Amino acid sequence: MRTWSAPAKLNLFLHITGRRPDGYHLLQTVFQFLDYADQLAFNITDNGKVTRMTPLPGVDESDDLTVRAATLLRAETKTEKGVQIHLSKSIPVGGGLGGGSSDAATTLLALNELWDTNLERARLMELGIQLGADVPVFVAGHAAWAEGMGEILTPIELEESWYVVMVPPVQVATQRVFEELDLTPYSSPIKIRDFHAGRVRNDLEAVVRRCYPDVDRALQWLAQFGDARMTGSGACVYLPVKDQSEGTQIVARRPEWLEGFVARGVNIHPLSGMQHERSVGV
Repeated sequence: MRTWSAPAKLNLFLHITGRRPDGYHLLQTVFQFLDYADQLAFNITDNGKVTRMTPLPGVDESDDLTVRAATLLRAETKTEKGVQIHLSKSIPVGGGLGGGSSDAATTLLALNELWDTNLERARLMELGIQLGADVPVFVAGHAAWAEGMGEILTPIELEESWYVVMVPPVQVATQRVFEELDLTPYSSPIKIRDFHAGRVRNDLEAVVRRCYPDVDRALQWLAQFGDARMTGSGACVYLPVKDQSEGTQIVARRPEWLEGFVARGVNIHPLSGMQHERSVGV
């Protein structure tokens, strides 16, 4: 079976600007992909069933975003086909790197082709937002300035820098972080020029550092090498570096309790070519 990549992402900043009446938070952020990815494979069946073939520790099959994505696409298109989903996991769970959202997006993109359901990319993005705020950017396929819940996307060209990404031994509960955040004022909206000028931060970082000491320890350790930051709602923290060699040297010096890897930021999703072909009817 062909394998399909589901890359990680970084939030290069994250401001929480408000909350909708339905409880969802409004944000501004910049997403960039990493050349570090989960891999999925799909065995198409004729029995109409969606089956997860690779258990994900701590995640019931009904809650697995790949299963939910396949089930949603099947209901949307009324296809009679089914699928067995195989997932090879590299992206840490609960790390703020978007692994589950990316897996869901790749499932939508792959099955739209393998089931020959022929939905336009815009409709796949609409389905994606039902699965999670980060899913649409992975479907769209380009680094982006994001607003709303994360679904209002403006493509942005970024330097494809190298990053050290450190993985503290903890999974962050995003709901808990936002509950704590609601006790503090929201940020005022900014413009893209403010991002380029460096007038940004991660509004969730202080809350996560307070609630999860391991994230605080990781940031303190990484900060000795430069401008260490947290991605998303954590737990992973990252640092831009000049090249892969410098990043590898930093990771080699990590304390025993901390895992890490080096990856390059990329602006184009590895499946974007397939999306373009689909969008223009090739």
